[in-house]
Amino acid sequence: MADQPLKSSAVFSPKFLREMREALEEERAHIEEKLETFSKKSPATSDVVDGTYPEYGDDEDDNVHEIEEHMVNISLKGSFEKQLRDVIDALERLDNDTYGICKYTGEKIDEKRLRARPTSSSSIAAKEAFQGGKAA
Repeated sequence: MADQPLKSSAVFSPKFLREMREALEEERAHIEEKLETFSKKSPATSDVVDGTYPEYGDDEDDNVHEIEEHMVNISLKGSFEKQLRDVIDALERLDNDTYGICKYTGEKIDEKRLRARPTSSSSIAAKEAFQGGKAA
């Protein structure tokens, strides 16, 4: 008979899984709060307008600073959006009973790794194998 894939509920305690869900939900709220600083509602339509553009003044130097800040904000927003996707994916794995199971090896991810990085979807050994000896 073929080996059955590991399930979170079979290899982690309910307490640990609750802890991870709480940590992920907190992180989700924190990231969503940060993302709100990069958008605002249009007073005319109540639609959410993506991004805010800083206003320092009308001088050429002011315009340069506005563009620089806007470019940094775009980069930060992209980084927060990626983090949010990772958190949502981890929460989905919790819902699907696959949280803490390495996507490459199908083995349990060490609890220490998950506590340090709750969005981890692979074990350190698998990361090292795919990245030539450097785990992320």
